[in-house]
Amino acid sequence: MYKLILKPVLFLFSPEKAHHITLFLLKIALAIPIVGWLLRRGYEVNDKRLERIVFGLTFPNPVGLAAGFDKDGKHYEAMSALGFGFIEIGTVTPLGQPGNPWPRLFRLPADEALINRMGFNNEGVDALAERLKNRKPGNLIIGGNIGKNKATPNEQAGRDYAICFEALFPYVDYFVVNVSSPNTPNLRDLQEKGPLTELLAALQHLNRQKSKPKPLLLKIAPDLTDGQLDDILDIAKATQLDGVIATNTTISRDGLVTEPKILEEIGAGGLSGMPVKNRSTAVIKYLHQKSNGTLTIIGVGGITSPADALEKLNAGATLVQVYSGLVYAGPTLIKHINQAILKHK
Repeated sequence: MYKLILKPVLFLFSPEKAHHITLFLLKIALAIPIVGWLLRRGYEVNDKRLERIVFGLTFPNPVGLAAGFDKDGKHYEAMSALGFGFIEIGTVTPLGQPGNPWPRLFRLPADEALINRMGFNNEGVDALAERLKNRKPGNLIIGGNIGKNKATPNEQAGRDYAICFEALFPYVDYFVVNVSSPNTPNLRDLQEKGPLTELLAALQHLNRQKSKPKPLLLKIAPDLTDGQLDDILDIAKATQLDGVIATNTTISRDGLVTEPKILEEIGAGGLSGMPVKNRSTAVIKYLHQKSNGTLTIIGVGGITSPADALEKLNAGATLVQVYSGLVYAGPTLIKHINQAILKHK
C-alpha cells in the first residue's frame, strides 16, 4: 500500500511537508479505535525472542526509530504503533531554535537517500520535558538525543549538554550525546579527543550523582578516520560510556548517481540513506573488532531492507535504528526486519 499509493502521493510534496502530512494521517488513523487496533496488529511482531536486554533496559525488539524524526517528542506514541522497540527523540537544545532556512530537506530518489541541513530545529528542552511528563506507562524505551544551541560557542557547549541532561533525566530511559551533526557550525570539532573527553566526563559526573544513573551513549559521524575511531574507543573506555551510535549522516557525496548539478543546487547538508550504508557498517565492524566486542553499538545508516539490518547486526551492532529507509521502503520495514531476525536466529 505504501509503495503503490502513499509514497507516490507524498513525493508530490516537499520532503518536510510530506513528513508533517504523514504524521497527521497517522494521528488521524490512531484516533479511530478500530483502525488503531488494526494498525498495531498489522505492524507489531510480538515475540519474546526479539527482546534484548541492553544497558540494563529491556527492549521489546531491537529495531528503533533514529533521532531527528521526532525532535520534540510529539509523535513517539503514534510511531510506537508501527512496531518499534525503542524511539529516540531530539536532537533537543536548551533553547528553542528555528533551525536553518527552508528548503532544508531534500530527496535523492535515484540514490534512495536524503540530504538534510535542518540545524537542530526544536522547541527547546523545557517544552520537551513538559511533554514527556505525560508519558504513558508501558514497555516502550525512549532515548533523549541532546545537543547545543547554534549560538553557543564550543567552549561553553558543556553547559548546554548539562542543561538538557538535567531537564530530561526524569523522563527518558537513555541519553545520546550528539556532536556529529554537520549542520551546526563547528559542532563536529567537539569530536576531537580533548573536548569530547571533557564533555563526556562532565556528563558522567552529573550522571553518577543520581541514585540511578542513566545509560549514556555517543553518536558519531561516518566520516571519522580509523585513527579518530581509535580515539573514540579510548574515550569510551576512559569515560565509561555505555555505548556508541554508529553513524550519523555523512558530508561525503562520493559514488552518488544523482547528477552533480542537482547536488550543487541542493548545497550543504548531511547525506543519509543507502549511500552511507557501507561506511556505517564498516565503522560498526571496526569498533566491534577493536573493542573485542566489549562496546555496545547501535547501528544506523542506510537500512532500507531486512538484509541491511542483519548486515549491521552481524557486523557487531546489538540494536539498529531506521529513518531514511522509512521514506523509501515504508513502515512495514520495521515488521520485516523483526521477522527476518526471528528467521535467522
